[in-house]
Amino acid sequence: MTRTTQALAYARSSALESRADGSLLGLETSGGLTPTGAEAHPTFFSGFLAAPQAAARALLAVADVAAARYTDPTPRPLLDPVVTGNGDRLRFESFSGCCGVYARLDVLSDGLDGAETGHGTTNVDVNNPLREALSRMTGDSPMHLRVGPDELAVTTEDGSVVEKKVPLPDRWLRGFAEAQVATAGFDLRAELTGLEAVRFLRTLPRTTGRASRNATWMVPTGRTLRPTTRPTDGAVRLPGPERLTALHRVLRHATALRVYAPAGTGHDRTPSAWEVELPGMRLTLTLSPDTARGFSGEGGVLEALATEEAAGDAELISVLLAWEPTIDPTELAERSGLPVGRVRAALVRLGTAGRVGYDVADAAYFHRELPYDARRTEKHNPRLVNARELVAAGAVRLGAGSEPASVVSGDRTYRVGERAGRLWCTCAWWAEHQGGRGPCKHALAVRMVRRGATASPDAAPGATASTGALGIETAGGAR
Repeated sequence: MTRTTQALAYARSSALESRADGSLLGLETSGGLTPTGAEAHPTFFSGFLAAPQAAARALLAVADVAAARYTDPTPRPLLDPVVTGNGDRLRFESFSGCCGVYARLDVLSDGLDGAETGHGTTNVDVNNPLREALSRMTGDSPMHLRVGPDELAVTTEDGSVVEKKVPLPDRWLRGFAEAQVATAGFDLRAELTGLEAVRFLRTLPRTTGRASRNATWMVPTGRTLRPTTRPTDGAVRLPGPERLTALHRVLRHATALRVYAPAGTGHDRTPSAWEVELPGMRLTLTLSPDTARGFSGEGGVLEALATEEAAGDAELISVLLAWEPTIDPTELAERSGLPVGRVRAALVRLGTAGRVGYDVADAAYFHRELPYDARRTEKHNPRLVNARELVAAGAVRLGAGSEPASVVSGDRTYRVGERAGRLWCTCAWWAEHQGGRGPCKHALAVRMVRRGATASPDAAPGATASTGALGIETAGGAR
């Protein structure tokens, strides 16, 4: 697994301090982007939380996921959550070490009482002493939340910096992108009241070792969910129910539970999202289709990464983003002059770079800028890299008319055709996944060559193509 080490520098450690009028939860920020550019320690909020205890426990749940590796209980370094200020809310995000669980806490305007929320994205320090202090917190006495440094305190201190060096797996970063793509196709499948939500979640296993690889299906029945060991119509797949353990942190404050998943019969291996509504907040856990299958390998972003058109569109759309809490593709289409379909493809492309996320509750994208090197997502995506190599080597030959294409890979030649708008391939990857985890490298290579051939009026059916670092080249010219 490819890893790099990133240094996160904080003005000091985050802490929970007792005060005469309540308490102060000071969350320190590392370097991040804001509307004015990069800042070493941006400040996004200074005010009060409407539901202090619920907020403390929800933040702990996000930190629990960041510290978890559900396929392997071996202790691992803590990865600090990401916080985004969207003007009317704060979003805290984290990903499990196994890349199978994505957590997000949305503290909405009703949950914040204070100054206007800022705009931007950065890491926040959530250290072990802070976790212990938040765990011991009882009652609902007033709590002041500060996200970012106290300007006066920072200028009077000695300038010392708390630095963390954390290993960031490339598949962890790709997981953020894939989770966004997956959730964009979700529908609301079930909704439970707070009381029913508590009853249901308490029936789920809470093992602390390896997560179970046995899938459970949940069928909406009346006002609750009924488990079954067999997929049925209307069922939602719940693989490794132990992965919802973090939600137990907030059960006493839950007012509703909503379940989101792709529309279907319940027979397919699909991801799902489990959202607990809290006073002024939403805590959502999105689970990969299998405990041994992280989001990083789903391949949902490959089509967007492989098209040069989406790359140019993404650059245009990115200029129009302004840290909106909800992004309207139709409005962006009007402002950019692009068709809505191309705007949506551009948003997927931006998602691969960590520049947008997706909120299933709002059924809308939101603007954020992950504080990591976004270029690594594309560079280290094996199928995309291999597909570009195949095209560059001239390994692809398009078929005449509706005839399948051929791709020479190693000492074998694979056939790639199209059925009902989807490419199929004779390789082992397609035989195993049937396109359910994105296209194989051969199908991607064919897509690239077809786009290049379409852009070149001189290219004839059956022509081969090659690609350079900046674009796709065909027999008739460069695109």
